[in-house]
Amino acid sequence: MAGTHWIENAACRDSDPDELFAHSAQQKHAKAICDGCAVRIECLAEALDSRIEFGVWGGMTERERRALLRRRPDITSWRTVLDQAHKAFEQSHVG
Repeated sequence: MAGTHWIENAACRDSDPDELFAHSAQQKHAKAICDGCAVRIECLAEALDSRIEFGVWGGMTERERRALLRRRPDITSWRTVLDQAHKAFEQSHVG
C-alpha cells in the first residue's frame, strides 16, 4: 500500500481487526467506526484503487465496493474522483 501515511489518523487504527472484517449485521458496527473519520476518503480510495476484497474500508462493505466498481469500470483512480467530489461538496456548502 503505497502512500498510506493516512492510516496514522484513521479512526480504526486501534480497533480490533476482527471488528473491521466482520460479517453481516456486525458490519454496521464496523461502518459506524468510519463515521466522522478524518481519513475516510483516503481509506475508501485505497480499497477501491487496490481492489481490496474484504473488510469495511472508508465506510463501505466489500459488497458495496464491488457494486460500485461494477457500475464504474471506467475509473482508473478513485482517489482523484473522491477528492474532486469532496472538494465540490465543500464548495457547495460554503457560505
